[in-house]
Amino acid sequence: MQHARPLPPYLIQRYHGWKATSYTENESWYRTLAQEGQHPRAMLISCCDSRVHVTSIFGADQGEFFIHRNIANLVPPYTTDGGQHGTSAAVEYAVCALKVAHVIVMGHSSCGGIKGCDDMCSGRAPELEERTSFVGRWMDILRPGHARIADIPNDAERLRALEKEAVLVSLENLTSFPFVEAAMQKGTLTLHGVWLDIGEGRIEQYSAAAGTFVPI
Repeated sequence: MQHARPLPPYLIQRYHGWKATSYTENESWYRTLAQEGQHPRAMLISCCDSRVHVTSIFGADQGEFFIHRNIANLVPPYTTDGGQHGTSAAVEYAVCALKVAHVIVMGHSSCGGIKGCDDMCSGRAPELEERTSFVGRWMDILRPGHARIADIPNDAERLRALEKEAVLVSLENLTSFPFVEAAMQKGTLTLHGVWLDIGEGRIEQYSAAAGTFVPI
């Protein structure tokens, strides 16, 4: 591969800092993880957004979370078309191989993918309607959620509602996976939906009893 280049110097410097501090201080734990494998208690599905740092938010150690990130923290519906499905593969591995006890979907404020979905569904982003747009075709997953909030006239309120719909659509789609449903029926798996306000550092979780998101 002729196009690969060395890491930027600042990343190499940070690596050496980590190796000399965090790794050295916890070397026995890292060696245990390497020898005994991973046994995470939860899978966390979050957005690729660089501002959403789930391990810091929940104070998680190495080996505690099985993390999957994608645009707008979406889970597609279950399908058996034989295609290459990264998110579905991650869910299958977490539930069937790792036997996680919890799958948590985390949405967040000011999500660029959500804004793109709203623009696309409202006719303001024809480039996302193109068949060749990877982002557009991925955001098609959220069209049912957009239909539920499309009549909200205020832009900011509609986007915030759509951010939370992304969580709900993903939870709904998770239940379409037979192995997820089976684990839920056995009582070995629970699903959770949360939304993060980045600026306020506030998390809300979906309450089935209340039918809305409530602060934690």
